[in-house]
Amino acid sequence: MKEFVYGVLFVFLAFLPFYMLSSPKAQSVSMRSSDPASFELKQGKEGGTLYFILNGDPKTLNPVLAQETTSTAVISDVFSGLTKINLKTMEYEPDLAESIEILDGGKRYVIRLKRNVKWNDGVDFSAMDVVFTYKDIYLNKNIPNSTADMLSGVLKDEKDVENFVRLIDKYTVEFNLSKPFAPFLGILSAPILPKHKLEKFVKEGTFMQAWNVNTKPEEIVGTGPYRIKRYLKGQLVEYDVNPYYYEKDPEGKTVPYIKERIGYIVQDPDTALLMFSTKKVDYIGVRPADLLTLSKLSNTVLFDLGPTPSTTFLVFNQNPQADIPKHKLEWFKNREFRRAISMAIDRFGISMLVYNGLAQPLYGPITPANKPYYMEGLFPEIPYDLKKAREILESIGFKDRNKDGWLEDKDGNILEIILLTNAGNKEREAIGNMIKQDLESIGIRVLFRSIDFNALVQRLTAPPYQWEAVIIGLTGSLDPHFGRNVWHSSGTLHMWNPRQKSPATDWEKKVDELFDLASSTIDSEKRVELYREAYKIIAQEQPLIFLATPKSMLSVRNKFENFFPTVWGQYKEEYMFFR
Repeated sequence: MKEFVYGVLFVFLAFLPFYMLSSPKAQSVSMRSSDPASFELKQGKEGGTLYFILNGDPKTLNPVLAQETTSTAVISDVFSGLTKINLKTMEYEPDLAESIEILDGGKRYVIRLKRNVKWNDGVDFSAMDVVFTYKDIYLNKNIPNSTADMLSGVLKDEKDVENFVRLIDKYTVEFNLSKPFAPFLGILSAPILPKHKLEKFVKEGTFMQAWNVNTKPEEIVGTGPYRIKRYLKGQLVEYDVNPYYYEKDPEGKTVPYIKERIGYIVQDPDTALLMFSTKKVDYIGVRPADLLTLSKLSNTVLFDLGPTPSTTFLVFNQNPQADIPKHKLEWFKNREFRRAISMAIDRFGISMLVYNGLAQPLYGPITPANKPYYMEGLFPEIPYDLKKAREILESIGFKDRNKDGWLEDKDGNILEIILLTNAGNKEREAIGNMIKQDLESIGIRVLFRSIDFNALVQRLTAPPYQWEAVIIGLTGSLDPHFGRNVWHSSGTLHMWNPRQKSPATDWEKKVDELFDLASSTIDSEKRVELYREAYKIIAQEQPLIFLATPKSMLSVRNKFENFFPTVWGQYKEEYMFFR
């Protein structure tokens, strides 16, 4: 339950309101807010096994390549970075780093590492691992990854890349930037990887296949609090504590207090709810439909986490390299076409019917959780108007020429769209059916299908990009720069047209410029203004058609201490313990 990283495709999220539906047994469920100011750690005790839900099988066990929550949820606690976010102060602080010295007006960082840290296989950790991770992996042109995306705004040429990281001694590294870079401490939270395990794959040119899901668990080596003990596809992931983990509590005891964890792989949220109800797992993300069942359970706590920072949206494929009919590509590239589709989507209906009234319409790329960047009125409302949507389509050349009820373009091609989402996500499946019904009412034939999440991610992110339209979601981020891999035209998750060598449109060029300028702007108020301007452009152009923002909550058995969940992850997860 580490903090979310922006630009990660997610399967499910936990959604719930600030209030509970009336129920005669509601008093059996305790509900708490999750206020970081109240997070106070207690001295813990060791022991016990934590049971939880994983929403799907991982696509990879390699943190550099993971672009979806089915993977990151499995491996996040196996690795650690030079820094980490403190979810109480919302500031970055040292993790593998012992100290961080910022010099030359923010252009040079000297990082002294913690000593006596070991990888979970017992090998000594050193500054050579840090240099290897950044120089040979993250900045390797043959290894596309999100960290490289985030650094590309400040590393403009080969000289910048060559000078970026330098080994000082066994426990000291130096990072050099061409200009001040506001989000750099956050970027340093990227996982550090073991040179002794992965260097051979880099040299052989096989890193993209390294640490796949068939790799033996003991080969997956990190410095995080846990290590993978066993992975059974479609069943579970079992973890034991990293015996060499470096963090200790105030009394000098090693954490985590909980030494074993078992994550059950359950794609069906109804099955997950049943497992929580029958005490087979200890906590679960909650959907509005789960409220009645949860109200009947005793000795559980509902945590109100506030609005989710994650977004759910409909996206059309605009990639010239995609394996889709060329006439459809031309439709999807037309902003007026996307505007018509957006106007034909009943966001209020989705909020009421899919989320039981426990969500609000979303018209732009960030939600109310993204403070201080979000503000009321930032994005104009898009009216639900089927008549106007049909008029826009007709104005750009779509007509029902043969009077069969379906629109055709100027060349006689039927306006037909294959719409995909991930199987098992009942909210997205319900949204897809609502969108299908409305679009067909204005003459658009929709073939709506649900497929496996990892198969869907593969279509979205890798050649031949064989998809037309998808309903999916992205996790949010504390700093907008960590969404650069989505919003910058060169980004690996710029999913409508990824990895552009130069911006395909004028508006994408403008967004690129704003993101790059904001990343080097130290003045916080000016950064907010720049990102808001970029978000307004994205909302106007609608490469992603945003749908709704639900609330996020979590239900947990009332048997833990130091359990502090937030929308960004869990505060000091290693300190959680059983009463």
